[in-house]
Amino acid sequence: MPTGPCSSPAVFIGSGWGRSAPASPGTMEQLGKRSGPAARLDAILRHLSPRRGAAPAPTSVPTSAQVSAVPQPGTFRYTLDNGVLTTEQRQFYEDNGYLLIKKLVSDEDIERFRKEFVRICKKEVNPPGAMIMKDESLRSQYGQSEKVVNKVQDFQEDKELFRYCTLPEVLKYVECFTGPNIMAMHTMLINKLPDSDKQTFLHPMHQDLHYFPFRPAARIVCSWTAMERADQDNGCLVVQPGTHKEPLKPHGYPNLEGKTNKLFHGLLDEDEKSPRVHLVMEKGDTVFFHPLLIHGSGINKTSGFRKSISCHFASSECYYIDVKNTTQEHLEKELVEMVHKKYNATSVELRDIWNFRARLVQGERITL
Repeated sequence: MPTGPCSSPAVFIGSGWGRSAPASPGTMEQLGKRSGPAARLDAILRHLSPRRGAAPAPTSVPTSAQVSAVPQPGTFRYTLDNGVLTTEQRQFYEDNGYLLIKKLVSDEDIERFRKEFVRICKKEVNPPGAMIMKDESLRSQYGQSEKVVNKVQDFQEDKELFRYCTLPEVLKYVECFTGPNIMAMHTMLINKLPDSDKQTFLHPMHQDLHYFPFRPAARIVCSWTAMERADQDNGCLVVQPGTHKEPLKPHGYPNLEGKTNKLFHGLLDEDEKSPRVHLVMEKGDTVFFHPLLIHGSGINKTSGFRKSISCHFASSECYYIDVKNTTQEHLEKELVEMVHKKYNATSVELRDIWNFRARLVQGERITL
């Protein structure tokens, strides 16, 4: 990855809040059933894989603060006033598009996520619908192990990993960006493997909104937690502060030597002179960032691994858009082809894929 000029670490660091007690079973609400192509995708997976140990059907927990998901005129545009963030934190996110909270997720939870990841790598569990990305060239050397798998995506059916998306200490901050009605839309556990000069596991600079057929962008946020120290040596996140105020830009596959990972799209016209910040994070640190913020990660130059777990959340008051005749249209074609090949599903659109992934984690499901 071209590093470009790197500014001084302009990172606003806040303190994590203590975990609140989980909601009792009596307060949990079941979601309504899916319909259309999303329901067919669900039925296919139910048939292909038993759902033992799967995440429970989408449920919700009570909201901690009843706030509107629509910002009021003359106030902050990207955050909501629910008494969690300080004025300084809100202004930092407003200006830069990200906010780092130190030690938000406990060592105990991270260890549980790590053990579940190892179980998935060893095929002791097989979460329905999960996409497991591997470096097949390493399988003959290491077999079925974490030394081969570099990503588990869409783990919404894995009960243990999906706990991350329901942690009260995480949702407390997510609500500051989405409002009280929260959907978990996209889940990933990344295990950045040691890399070579071919930059096999580099993720080029990109905007996450490129992948999302729902809006408004201001009510979407990513929660990204370091499962161990992340720095420039092992490929930490790199952000371009303030780029969340820019429009969605055209994306595609980068022109890099070596293998290009499927769906690792990047900006087609990258401003290499734009200031960048490397987010050095310790275990349990969590960064929240806007879906238009330009970011990426470098290669892992160490002999170890760099793990992180993340979820993109959105207000359930968001709405789907038609991506035809937009810069996202080619992404829809690529994803639909993948779904058709894997599940032999027809008449599927991008919004159906996302509707299948979506899970309500707090409040009420409204339009998303």
